[in-house]
Amino acid sequence: MDLAGAEVEMVNTPKREFCLDKALKQYQGEPFDVVLVDCPPALSLLTLNVMVAADELLVPLQAEFYALEGLSQLLETMRRIRTSMNPELGLGGIVLTMVDKRNNLSQQVEAEARDYFGQQVYHQVIPRNVRLSEAPSYGMPTLYHDARSIGAQAYLNMAQEFIQRHQTT
Repeated sequence: MDLAGAEVEMVNTPKREFCLDKALKQYQGEPFDVVLVDCPPALSLLTLNVMVAADELLVPLQAEFYALEGLSQLLETMRRIRTSMNPELGLGGIVLTMVDKRNNLSQQVEAEARDYFGQQVYHQVIPRNVRLSEAPSYGMPTLYHDARSIGAQAYLNMAQEFIQRHQTT
């Protein structure tokens, strides 16, 4: 609810697309190696702010056909933002989510994503998992709800892969 209110408040703000970028640049606390921002799956003013402030995007991709089409639209939006507002914005990776290895469509989407995007697709996939779906109804993150579930373990492995990809030498 607070985010919806923030978006309404930003509507008349000059250079509203740069609010998050400006706030992050003004931050004076302990330095961060990485800042992760979870965005809604729609292009809104909040999502636009994240793209303008980000160095790269980590894109969750549901193993569904329409999600692939949505990804192409997202990449076009990224191209436009790179051209006009953030030339440094890149694709940091794609994480396949809601993967059901028993489903042919899921396997086809995974194969297409890997063929087209190659190493940008994370090795670790997030499976379709009941315990992942239950966690929000209990008002808690999956790791608190059931850290030993297959879904929670997949997210931990994906986080480890993220760290490995971003290690500085």
